[in-house]
Amino acid sequence: MGRTVPTYRMTLESIIHSWADFRRALPREDREIFDHMVNRARMHSSASTYAAFSDPVEGALLSILLEQEKEIRRLKARE
Repeated sequence: MGRTVPTYRMTLESIIHSWADFRRALPREDREIFDHMVNRARMHSSASTYAAFSDPVEGALLSILLEQEKEIRRLKARE
């Protein structure tokens, strides 16, 4: 018997797929940035699985924000 509940990773891919129209409407250079941002959500899918958010978008957004905060700190450390 197969799974009846999709994994977080499967759900995340579904969320990303639902954002496809938004991505298509972006200018080319913004699409590249969008893709990079979406990949950041994938980086922390294990933590999002563990947290078991009632809304899986919450895990995706927290993952993106975490990676952005890390980047800001790296850039500030260069100053």
